Amino acid sequence: MLPHAPDLILAVGSPAVVVAQEATRTISVVFVGVSEPIAQGFVASLARPGGNISGFTNLERSLGAKWLEVLEEIAPHIARVAFVFNPDTALYAASFFPAAKAAASKYAVELVAATVHQIADVEAVTTMLAHDPGGGLIFPPDPFFTAERKSIVELAARYRLPAIYPFQFFPADGGLVSYGVNIPAQFQQAAAYVDRILRGAEPSNLPVQQPTKLELVINLKTAKTLGLEIPPTLLALADEVIE
Repeated sequence: MLPHAPDLILAVGSPAVVVAQEATRTISVVFVGVSEPIAQGFVASLARPGGNISGFTNLERSLGAKWLEVLEEIAPHIARVAFVFNPDTALYAASFFPAAKAAASKYAVELVAATVHQIADVEAVTTMLAHDPGGGLIFPPDPFFTAERKSIVELAARYRLPAIYPFQFFPADGGLVSYGVNIPAQFQQAAAYVDRILRGAEPSNLPVQQPTKLELVINLKTAKTLGLEIPPTLLALADEVIE
């Protein structure tokens, strides 16, 4: 039960949508930063959500392959990469793994799934990878990683491991590279849906919007610290280069 009955709920990330869905099936919910809303049972379809929930997805399953591709292009020496996810806060994160696994064979990279529940587990993964040369990290979208991003970025730096992240604020905080949606832009789009719903539109009739553009952000300073030379072709494709 909600302590007060709002006119609308803005839910950021899947855990927040789950809470909202459990609390009400009548109050309108607009979400941002959600992957696989159909698989998670939030909507019936993207075109016609069918209930009191609609919003904006961040990424889809094939991005797992793209993360590995970008990481390999930046750090071609990688041989073993950990795909890190927390099933407590991002059950959907594992859905990105098959595409990354398929791409790993193309690059002769061993990809392992690393389940974590707390920051100490992330440190254990980075410590394990640091024992042998050629380690790397993939972090899919996860509220836990977002909350702990400074610690995660520091761990990757401490153990000198190239890592790719889903959002721009990771390289802004010192991470090597990110590839994903522009979250601030999603909030701007969500504001338009909020306005339409408050004016009488029904979420059931507002299609779930998928990202139309994915951004590549590279932290050049971090790359230099890791001894990595970013290929000029990749730099030319970058939406933002942090120096």
